[in-house]
Amino acid sequence: MDNLVHTLTDPKFLTALFAAIAAAAVVFTIGATFLSSGSNIKQRIRRVALEREKMRAEEMARLRGTTVSDGPTRTARQASGRSYMKNVVERFSLEKAFADETTVDALARAGYRGPAVMTTFLFARFVTPFILFALAFAYLALTVMKDNPIYMSALYALFIGLVGAYLPTLFLRNQTSKRQLSIKRAWPDALDLMLLCVESGMSIEHAFKRVSKEIGLASVALAEELTLTTAELSFLEDRTRAYDNLGRRTGLDNVKSVMQALIQAERYGTSVGTSLRVMAEEGRETRMMDAEKKAAALPPKLTVPLIIFFLPVLFIVIISPAIIKVMQNNVSFG
Repeated sequence: MDNLVHTLTDPKFLTALFAAIAAAAVVFTIGATFLSSGSNIKQRIRRVALEREKMRAEEMARLRGTTVSDGPTRTARQASGRSYMKNVVERFSLEKAFADETTVDALARAGYRGPAVMTTFLFARFVTPFILFALAFAYLALTVMKDNPIYMSALYALFIGLVGAYLPTLFLRNQTSKRQLSIKRAWPDALDLMLLCVESGMSIEHAFKRVSKEIGLASVALAEELTLTTAELSFLEDRTRAYDNLGRRTGLDNVKSVMQALIQAERYGTSVGTSLRVMAEEGRETRMMDAEKKAAALPPKLTVPLIIFFLPVLFIVIISPAIIKVMQNNVSFG
């Protein structure tokens, strides 16, 4: 028993144990990241397939002069959303208060589509201030400001609740910026692949379809948008709407300019390959210019870290030998 206690209290054993736990945690975290990314890709592919089927059903219903029935399908259940969220949104008219004509496009740029997403977003904007107010008031009244008057805790909690009203919007902007950055990085490569497909004899629909399969490793968001564009090119009567929808969903000027070039080629019968070649060259030049801008902005950004961290260490390294020598020789300056 004494040996066991001595082993458990040995610093070397504890160090090895903590190192093993840390290594296991790192391995588990990395593995969980890969697993979650794989499941995320599968979920996105599934959502794209559902969106494509819904688009096909709506277009077929429009051509037949009927409407899409709300059957007990998964897409219809997702469109309806959760009943309590929908009831709250309709009861308080949250769509008039928090939504406008750009909200749907903003959600689409973040990768969220469908009425269920709109309902969830409006419900989150309505409920988040109340939840944060209750949590902040309970925390402040019971811990930090328990000796202060209760109205002080209520005022601070009210301020936190008002700030929390913008949390869903900030989350949406963050998701939009991440998605646009992923699309922007992979877009020049997608243009080059699309140009190769078109010049090899493929149609623009097959080029979009092929590029969406190849570009998924670089950007899942771009692969998803190209897949939806492929579906729209197949089902929509006006093909220019598919190009315009892609530019609107991404919200990027580079994508919009390419789509405008494709619209002009579709409208006036010009060569699609020539348009793609010109836009691909512009995309490569734009990417090179962005890299040059980042390289030019690097020296000013490094100035402050160099002054704070590098120069003091350099002065210490230069002056320390002289100071040590003076102290060893007991030199007096008095």
